Amino acid sequence: MAAAPTPPTPKRPGKPKPRRIRPTGDTPPPSPVRHYADFTAALLAWFQTGARDLPWRRTRDPYAIWVSEIMLQQTQVKTVIPYWERWMQHLPTPGALAAAAPETVHKLWEGLGYYSRGRRLQEGARVIQTEHGGVFPHDFAAILALPGVGRYTAGAIASIAFNQPRPILDGNVIRVLARHYGIAGNPRARAVNETLWSLAQDLVTTAATASAPPRAASAFNQALMELGALVCTPRQPQCPSCPVRAACVARRTNRVGELPATPPRPEATKRWFVAVIPEWAGRYLVRRRPEGGVNAGLWEFPNLEFTGAAATSTGADPVAAARAVLGPVPCAPTPLATVRHSITRYRITLTAHRAVVTDAVAAAALPGEWRTPAELAALSFPSAHRKLCDRLPHPARPTV
Repeated sequence: MAAAPTPPTPKRPGKPKPRRIRPTGDTPPPSPVRHYADFTAALLAWFQTGARDLPWRRTRDPYAIWVSEIMLQQTQVKTVIPYWERWMQHLPTPGALAAAAPETVHKLWEGLGYYSRGRRLQEGARVIQTEHGGVFPHDFAAILALPGVGRYTAGAIASIAFNQPRPILDGNVIRVLARHYGIAGNPRARAVNETLWSLAQDLVTTAATASAPPRAASAFNQALMELGALVCTPRQPQCPSCPVRAACVARRTNRVGELPATPPRPEATKRWFVAVIPEWAGRYLVRRRPEGGVNAGLWEFPNLEFTGAAATSTGADPVAAARAVLGPVPCAPTPLATVRHSITRYRITLTAHRAVVTDAVAAAALPGEWRTPAELAALSFPSAHRKLCDRLPHPARPTV
């Protein structure tokens, strides 16, 4: 009879192996922790000497910081600075914004684009007045509940204004973290995105425990954004100037150009518009955009969108353009200007003609409002139509 097999000797329990980050795959594993303190210390030291002197960094007013964060969405810093300064001069508090006429808000925002941002700011200011007694809320959940405020903006306000260790994650921060920690995969994918948020939380929590500088959570989040804006840029990053380059996974593995693995942008779509600017008795006809749509509440000249061959043929023929846009109105149209601009993925060509109306009855029947050049200056136009204003005889410059 065969002897029973000897049972295997049980292995002695040992210490669990530390989880290692692997900078590949669509679902990154947990973030490393050993470099957090070194990373945050180096970044804070760099920010103390390398930070730009931006006007909203000279205040801890959460309202002022909120306005700056909303204006900076999809807009460059150099563009925002004069708008922010003018806004704070005219609407320095949530109460002032809540009580302002919508026309004032539109005018102060004119030229920044994405005009719903300004409307959301005013809606948020009214929430602050009615639900928070006119005082900007300190609680993160209350900040997040304001109209137009998402997870990133709420974290930016809470950390920068109140020094709360709240994470932030915008395009600049995603780029820094993905490169430094070798996080592959689409950062918009849920698993990757949550890994990045978790890493941002761990880092700002680590920074908040630092003995220097004061208000370290606030400084760290600003430093993280600043590094992405000035050094760890999308193209031609300044790696030799990076204060955390030594531990950067992307740099060591020669994958700086591959990370983050953002999906390609959609191809640009061309669109053609033709505007006709009726003139009668020294006034020009304008119409107001309806509420609930693109550029709601702003003024514009009569215009239509054309597609195909009609886009170029109608735009090039003043008479055909006037008939298409205004109908059978007696007028003498002449070419005025062509304005090209971009909105998100759209490449827009706006061809405009000035049309002197020759019949008083026909002029009175046209829908819209007749305004003098001086009155046009006080209205709020989308950028392309403001440029047309400047091409009209005796154009008046925008004023507030």
